[in-house]
Amino acid sequence: MINKKLKGNGIYAAMLGLGLAAVGQGAAAQSASCEYVVSNEWGSGATAAIRITNNGNSAINGWDVSWSYNNNQVTSSWNAELSGSNPYTASDMGWNGTIQPGQSVEFGMQLNTNGSVETPTVTGDVCSGGGTSSEPASSSSSSVASSSAPQGNQQCDWYGTLTPLCEDANSGWGYENGQSCVARTTCSSQPAPYGIVGGSQSSSQQSSVASSVASSAVSSVASSVASSVASSVASSVGSSASSSSSPDTTDGIFRVDESGNITQNGERYPVQCSAWFGLEGQHEPVDAENNPDGAPMELYVGNMWWVDSGRTIQQTMDEITAQGINTIRLPIAPQTLDPNDPQGTGDVREGGVLKNHPSVQQENARQALEDFIVQADENNINVIIDIHSCSNYVGWRAGRLDATPPYADAERENYEFKREGYSCGPVDDPDVQVDLYNEELWLEDLREIAGLSEQLGVDNIMAIDIFNEPWDYTWAEWKDLSEKAYQAIDEVNSDVLVMVEGIAGGTSAGEEVPHGSEDSNPNWGENFYPFADAPLDIPKERLILSPHTYGPSVFVQKQFMDPAQPECEGLEDIEAAEAGCNIVIDPQRLEAGWDEHFGYLADQGYAMVIGEFGGHSNWPADAPPRHREAWSHVEAGIDMEWQNTLVDYMIEKNIEGCYWSTNPESEDTGGLYEHAYDPVSNTEEWGTWEGFEQEKWNMLIRLWDGS
Repeated sequence: MINKKLKGNGIYAAMLGLGLAAVGQGAAAQSASCEYVVSNEWGSGATAAIRITNNGNSAINGWDVSWSYNNNQVTSSWNAELSGSNPYTASDMGWNGTIQPGQSVEFGMQLNTNGSVETPTVTGDVCSGGGTSSEPASSSSSSVASSSAPQGNQQCDWYGTLTPLCEDANSGWGYENGQSCVARTTCSSQPAPYGIVGGSQSSSQQSSVASSVASSAVSSVASSVASSVASSVASSVGSSASSSSSPDTTDGIFRVDESGNITQNGERYPVQCSAWFGLEGQHEPVDAENNPDGAPMELYVGNMWWVDSGRTIQQTMDEITAQGINTIRLPIAPQTLDPNDPQGTGDVREGGVLKNHPSVQQENARQALEDFIVQADENNINVIIDIHSCSNYVGWRAGRLDATPPYADAERENYEFKREGYSCGPVDDPDVQVDLYNEELWLEDLREIAGLSEQLGVDNIMAIDIFNEPWDYTWAEWKDLSEKAYQAIDEVNSDVLVMVEGIAGGTSAGEEVPHGSEDSNPNWGENFYPFADAPLDIPKERLILSPHTYGPSVFVQKQFMDPAQPECEGLEDIEAAEAGCNIVIDPQRLEAGWDEHFGYLADQGYAMVIGEFGGHSNWPADAPPRHREAWSHVEAGIDMEWQNTLVDYMIEKNIEGCYWSTNPESEDTGGLYEHAYDPVSNTEEWGTWEGFEQEKWNMLIRLWDGS
């Protein structure tokens, strides 16, 4: 059987045989309850966590706690600044210092127990006089008693799972040869801590766990490596304490319930998502000193070699999960899957293409993809893998699998990344580089992505977004391809969801596509209007519909024109700017368009996650220079008005979404972090991240709270 992690409310919850006492019983007057939770133990060691839950009515800003043992010793810790040696003191790390009412922060540690696990009392000002402690029941409390002793070339990790040995038996914690590598000292001949053991099969191959479990069993946190921050746990712990039924212990099974809610292992999973891009290909200028006109596949991480900010992927995961993010949409290109593609490897200063600081530089694009998925899994983050283009050179503008130039930007003024020299379909032009892509290659890529869960031993690949913004297809064409995509994915992995985007209002060949009223034009990927007459033949429980929609920061649509200016009716983008047209955000008009394009399907119980929405918070004042000049007559902030109007609509319709984007390097939208770079006033600090774009975060928190 498989011992895996059940994700919920941002924590790792241990499933069976722990028998923890109920927690969080401090008096109402206390500002917080501080509890000590033993999450795993073996002969000479254990892992434990201290959880601080804010039971008050105001935020806690900064905390420190203390505890001591008779015989136990802390050998390592994470997510806290540890000092002292029995007694020990731990304080926050800054990013996890604020605890909102009803929220929790947790840090973990590994212990040398000297054969006896202790459960000390946790004290500190934040605890208002102390807290509760928890201790694990003996292994006999579980009705499943399988041995976790290592067999052959296997060893046990902190979760009790048998995994293949590392090539270097002394490698300790890490990731090697497609497997998680752990120190041999974590193995035990005792029953696995949750009563189950196993290897790294896919969820669809797992055996079920015996259903009889002591009614007192309560989920506890087993966050050995991952960040467990700002998670609301009180209600889940309480409900577990009162339940006498055994929970489903099979992780990584994603479904859609009858109400259109996404579920994970039978429990509703609220999608709180942002995109993190770069692995699908960036664009270098034609006259760049290194890699001219290249398309390196490298995640933006806010730490370029000329900056050396010290920022890491882990730091960013810590920060965004503390804010509430639990899902990341990760765009890739077909070339990302190739570890030998030259646009995914090597320092740009040494003949390669990568510009991140050596401390965070990847080995190759494929390894970077795999490492990110594994690290997200360790941080309790689910992932949506998005095939974002037919080629890293062509990028988001593709529109179809076999896209050929000219592209949408061919006539775009003051824009140097038009990519007219690259194609995914055959062209009769020797000056065009062809990276051939087609239906057959695409379906093989989908199968390969679907197999990553089993290959990497993870359970956090929630969905596969089969192709980004297929705006150059008719609905009949896209429906056929989408159904083939589902079949290809399901052949390999029946646990993940299939995410299908909409189309547009017409193709590059000039073929119009029905989208309802002509008063509102759909964005690329927004149009599901034809679905009403020709629904997708994909099981509803496996399908996520994923429209994309943007405001004026990305493209000024005709539905944004001021009705007080009849001369502007029907105008768009630069043509409207040159005519001096004003922009008006009319919720009634916008909602009518969204209803026709996709909202009606949310009403019918389809799972719906808007795959992309976002924009510059102070547009056009913080837009690219061409927009600043063209729209200088428009009051700054109009795009945030549009974004909040969309969020109001999403709340009303129970629609979830992935914000574009986490990182701030998107020229059209910016991100959830501020960017030191400005194309007018500060051109020297490209890739340097600063603090949060708090106005955007406030809006997302409002979306997640449904308010």
